[in-house]
Amino acid sequence: MKTYSIPLVPGPVSVPQSVRNAYLTDFGSADLEAEFFELYGDCEAKLQQVLETQSDVTIQTGEGMLALWGALKSVLRPGDRVLAVANGVFGYGIGDMAKQVGAEVEVIGFGYSDVPDPAQVREAALRFRPRLITAVHCETPSGTLTPLHDLGAIAREVDALFYVDFVASGGGVPVRVDACNIDLGLLGSQKVLSLPPDLSMVSVSARAWDVIQDVNYVGYDALAPWHTGPADRYLPYTHNWHAMMGLQVSLDALLTEGLANVYRRHDEVAAFCRRRLQEIGLVLWPARDEIASPTVTAAKVPQGWIWPDFNAALRSHGMVIGGSYGPLAGKVFRVGHMGSQANEDLVARGMEVVEKVVRSA
Repeated sequence: MKTYSIPLVPGPVSVPQSVRNAYLTDFGSADLEAEFFELYGDCEAKLQQVLETQSDVTIQTGEGMLALWGALKSVLRPGDRVLAVANGVFGYGIGDMAKQVGAEVEVIGFGYSDVPDPAQVREAALRFRPRLITAVHCETPSGTLTPLHDLGAIAREVDALFYVDFVASGGGVPVRVDACNIDLGLLGSQKVLSLPPDLSMVSVSARAWDVIQDVNYVGYDALAPWHTGPADRYLPYTHNWHAMMGLQVSLDALLTEGLANVYRRHDEVAAFCRRRLQEIGLVLWPARDEIASPTVTAAKVPQGWIWPDFNAALRSHGMVIGGSYGPLAGKVFRVGHMGSQANEDLVARGMEVVEKVVRSA
């Protein structure tokens, strides 16, 4: 399998050696050892710091989509109303997922180069009266970052739970779960946290726990067992102890650096990336800096290139980035500067390759 010296895919990101080393330690049985539950509690407490919440944070074995599906199925019954706030592939996709669960879904949609308008969302919420409002913080396929505070206030106004996918932003961007009234906040290990894609995390408010208990969904991805399971030392399956050790190493690194410094690093690297792409003559997506995500930068495929050829040319120089999905497939490429890849020297090397390839056309 080929490896790349300039890894800038927007997830799974490059895993630091310190995290890799944590995976090499041998342990006992995760569901029987007191040490594992001490580790779990430490990781949960540190996630609460990163996410600025007093809510419980579940940590489950599985890729980030497990969090998205499990949270939906744990709070919805067939016929429940869901208002899906969408401005990208994942926002619209969550609406489709809720339909699969049997929910009555209304999508309040916006363009892929825009962010939701709270006034329009509020009007739809007051009319539709949903049980759940869903939103995506960072839409990685289009590189946008949605403000959450006003959407959370709207959810409270209509007495709906607020479900937010911050898989690609949590840890690199202030999320502020409690201040934004987020009831179900979804996180994955393979983005800013810089682990392999083997853990999913959900912040769960007291309001959400009440609904979860009432719905009583049972399944591998169910949230219900995690309400008391860690405290009772009785989990629904044998957990990934190695990944939990890696998570602890990652969280310790973030908190040691200081969250303000982490956020500044992501902001500065994103600004540098966007500036260099413009200097090369490429067109950014979105064009508005104020809605661009600090964790991923999107730009239009250069004129005269098709995405497969552009991608192959970059890879021939040791650089790997991401394409896009849905309506932007083949039109937009993405540079992932999150977590371990929020490094200006790494991005600078990548931009040199982009410039060389573009100028060679």
